[in-house]
Amino acid sequence: MKIPDSARVLLGSNALAHLVTLNPDGTPQVTIVWVGLEDDEIVAAHLHKQQKVKNILRDGRVALSIETNNLNPMGLMEYLVIYGQARIEEGGAPELLQKLAHVYLDPDVKFPPMSNPPPGYITRITVKRIAGVGPWRE
Repeated sequence: MKIPDSARVLLGSNALAHLVTLNPDGTPQVTIVWVGLEDDEIVAAHLHKQQKVKNILRDGRVALSIETNNLNPMGLMEYLVIYGQARIEEGGAPELLQKLAHVYLDPDVKFPPMSNPPPGYITRITVKRIAGVGPWRE
């Protein structure tokens, strides 16, 4: 699915995303992540094999939500919800985190703030469906 320009603007901003993955017992696991766009995929980086990474390796169904600071004409806060299929790539996390840190923290920051960070993992999400309240729904 093509990501609408209005959603691309939000995904390229410093708005934090809530990533929902599925635990082995089917319960949801939620974590906040920095996200970016590469072509038509949403990307996030993780230095360690945390639960979200393990969950995606087992079952790639994910949901992602991002709240804006915009009120729609009805007075509701706009938010974007993405339903997608995720996959994990090994390596590249420090480089992606550095790129995202320029958006989320500061253009001059060094992140991760350690020498020799582990190669980590990159999550790549293919968008299957878009929901929420905002111009991406019009």
